[in-house]
Amino acid sequence: MEKKEEFIRVGTTLYKIVDQPQIDGGYVRKRIAWNSETLRQDYGKDYMASVPKYDGFCTVPDHVGYQPVVGKFLNLYEPISHILRQGDFPCIRSLVEHIFGGQYELGMDYLQLLYLYPIQKLPILLLVSEERNTGKSTFLNFLKAIFQNNVTFNTNEDFRSQFNSDWAGKLLIMVDEVLLNRREDSERLKNLSTTLSYKVEAKGKDRDEIGFFAKFVLCSNNEHLPVIIDAGETRYWVRKIAPIQSDDTDFLLKLKAEIPAFLHFLANRTLSTEKESRMWFNPKRLETDALRKIIRSNRNRLEIEMAELLLDIMASTGVSSVSFCLNDIIPLLVCSQVKVEKSQVRKVVQECWKLTPASNSLSYTTYQYDYNRECRYSPVRRIGRYYTVSKAQLETL
Repeated sequence: MEKKEEFIRVGTTLYKIVDQPQIDGGYVRKRIAWNSETLRQDYGKDYMASVPKYDGFCTVPDHVGYQPVVGKFLNLYEPISHILRQGDFPCIRSLVEHIFGGQYELGMDYLQLLYLYPIQKLPILLLVSEERNTGKSTFLNFLKAIFQNNVTFNTNEDFRSQFNSDWAGKLLIMVDEVLLNRREDSERLKNLSTTLSYKVEAKGKDRDEIGFFAKFVLCSNNEHLPVIIDAGETRYWVRKIAPIQSDDTDFLLKLKAEIPAFLHFLANRTLSTEKESRMWFNPKRLETDALRKIIRSNRNRLEIEMAELLLDIMASTGVSSVSFCLNDIIPLLVCSQVKVEKSQVRKVVQECWKLTPASNSLSYTTYQYDYNRECRYSPVRRIGRYYTVSKAQLETL
């Protein structure tokens, strides 16, 4: 009998290497725990001596100088099978232009960093659109075609599960219909995007700490609240994707055919940016209207009402800033039909707006509602430890 099967021993466990058939006609290589007695029955007692032996597993990502074995450890990171060649890639170029728009060069940098520097931390890429047929899923499948078995598709529930061994060692973790609108989900996602190590846990096995280098690519049809993003957050890159005008059913096949030429281009391209943050890009360059829209949607209603009230006072009186104590603003909110407690106002002022009161009780000018005046607000002098907020600060918020 011809011995085509491949076996390895990692630590004290025997594995058989198999090619598992996929629904698309391809195969994926897997390791199946095997029984040493079965191996002896099939191939004889001397066959075990020829089985390659490793001390354990490691995860060392590399696409250019990939090493299947590092020292005496078997590399769990999978090689990508593309053979680079020079050529054009019009379909890939059109897809990248469609996804990244005016940030095309930044998008190319993002893909180049994924390919050449897989351990570099990168921002969480969030693609949003309420419209259908925008190419978001096509872009995810394109990334899967490039990086192959080092990409995994997760569901919202996968992030909440304690078992993470199936995705902790991947390059890209992608979610097609993300809805992580709980605060604990958002915090976990942010922490994972910047952490250097992570504890892997599988059913029936001890937890093991590994280096964590995964990047997140999320898609959502919800433009307002797919995830919780607070003001000042710098870990997200949000792109609103427009619908595709033409529908090419073979577009993904064309993209796959151009990948060798595209990788050759990335391998020889000069990055348009230099490293300016832990996630490479300067956060200011990644700000978009789509990001600001999500941040606005995350703000509580009282904060919005307070900001609109103060901006209305500034517009009516022609001033660029307003000073107030908490007891000044509550009657104004009540006149605007907003029921509020002092503790809620204090939370917005101190925690959301990060304002600090004057160091001592001083004289200041504030405003009160005046039904007899045309501008509705009249100035009044008071004494207290007041806060001051400017028009520029409120518009930034």
